[in-house]
Amino acid sequence: MSKDHSKVAYQVMWNRLISVVEEQAQALVRTAFSTSVREAGDLSAGVYDTYGNMLAQAVTGTPGHVNAMADAVAHFIRRIGPANIFDGDVYITNDPWEGTGHLHDITMVTPSFHNGALVGFFACTAHIVDIGGRGFGADAHSVYEEGLYIPIMKFANQGTVDETLTRIIRGNVREPDQLIGDIYALATCNEIGHRRLIDMMDEFTQENLDGIATFILDNSRRATIERIAALPQTSAEGEMTMDGFDRPITLKVKVSVEGDRIVSDFTGTSGVDKKGINCPLVYAKAYACYALKVAIAPEIPNNAASLAPFEITAPENSIVNALHPAPVALRHIVGHFVPDAVYDAFDKIVPDLVPAEGAGCLCNFQVSLRPRTDAPAPMTARRSEVLTFNSGGSGARPEHDGLNATAFPSGVMTMPIEATEHAGPVIIWRKELRPDSGGAGKTRGGLGQYMEVGAQEGHEFDIQAMFDRVDHPARGRRGGGAGASTTIARDDGATMRGKGKQFVPHGRKVVMAFPGGAGYGDPSERAKELVIRDLARGYISAETAARDYNLSAQDIADVEAAIARGESL
Repeated sequence: MSKDHSKVAYQVMWNRLISVVEEQAQALVRTAFSTSVREAGDLSAGVYDTYGNMLAQAVTGTPGHVNAMADAVAHFIRRIGPANIFDGDVYITNDPWEGTGHLHDITMVTPSFHNGALVGFFACTAHIVDIGGRGFGADAHSVYEEGLYIPIMKFANQGTVDETLTRIIRGNVREPDQLIGDIYALATCNEIGHRRLIDMMDEFTQENLDGIATFILDNSRRATIERIAALPQTSAEGEMTMDGFDRPITLKVKVSVEGDRIVSDFTGTSGVDKKGINCPLVYAKAYACYALKVAIAPEIPNNAASLAPFEITAPENSIVNALHPAPVALRHIVGHFVPDAVYDAFDKIVPDLVPAEGAGCLCNFQVSLRPRTDAPAPMTARRSEVLTFNSGGSGARPEHDGLNATAFPSGVMTMPIEATEHAGPVIIWRKELRPDSGGAGKTRGGLGQYMEVGAQEGHEFDIQAMFDRVDHPARGRRGGGAGASTTIARDDGATMRGKGKQFVPHGRKVVMAFPGGAGYGDPSERAKELVIRDLARGYISAETAARDYNLSAQDIADVEAAIARGESL
């Protein structure tokens, strides 16, 4: 085979590997029990060489899972031991520091054998609804309270499932059928990936992945370094404040472009919190790498080599490098703000490239329902755990408006009402876009959304709030306005906190407004036709159109008249 022909073949195989892991991820979506996987896509899937280097990742999935999982397989190889890896094995863990950051993620790794020889590994991760302990929330004071810990171990040994392990898991979680179902779905999706890989290797007469692995990693590393070398070789500092649990938290970062690498140093960031919003370094690293990679090299496929030039450092026991046994259940709240902090610095190095701040962390809440205790409950009342993923608005970009109710940086999808209500006796009374929540600017911030949640007759519930941006809304960039803040309260006017487990009595609802993304650029520079369009769509009110964008009273009256006549604008 000529050198040029070999390159073509390897490029075809590289594309095929990406298709293989995407089919792996879609198999998980189709077979998972949890709505967080089926509906929100809170998962990751990837293929690795025999050394644990990630060669390809699925398009479906989240950066926090994928980029953290990029480091995980090496831990599995080390813990299991090369001499103890056999065909038919399946490995499992939810270790926050050797997996993807908290106990609520199950990571499974399967060795892939071809003609009796180990050729690589498949790995996948999914967020599960319950892992026992205090439940999914920030209330714990150590990781020991947050749920069942599964060290890196064999779920299946040469094809035989460890039934003792499954009984232990079942005995320690609130949704045993759902969790065990998800574990089998994870194992199955790895098997799907393995089958497709072997088909590819047979088609291209490959005995191992050494050649394609070298091709992928060398080309990815070279392409990424070329992008870094073209940047200004300098450094800048960024900073942002988030609500935290009982006190505000500051993220500080110095981003330095240094020839063949970019170093992000989080020295000066707040220390570990006593509540479970701390972030292991592996998860903070995942989002810091993601932020810079999508800014300068978005089209280069994600793998070990394209991630390697992005180096992340943080002092031990800072909130972005929390050490065991810190509570880390809601590590996503801090981790999802890491890109905004990094962009605050990077914008000073490369202007007019990165977006304004957005909602940041997902607007998640978990509802723990049970029969009412203030009066006799109907026989149909039942206990249930319902987790729903929701999003505020993303920040405006230099040339485009922010996306409405869209999760950035996580990319997790918003769950449909029907899927949420099917999961348990919960009622979503309202779910709609929140006008005027996007920050004003030449490009407007994305809108947040309103939600109201209650329970079916005969139930009371606890709600685990996992929100931020209550006191620190998204900041605009280059003269853009701030996005709207998060609000949460009961429908009877009782105040509620942005984080933590809170009781909601029978018959009451929780009313929430999720934050908007910030604007980019001077609002006076926004095109008039875009302001009219936003007003006609209900994205902004007449008051906002006049105050922030100087739209005339006559123009506003014309828009309102056209809407009354049923005309589209």
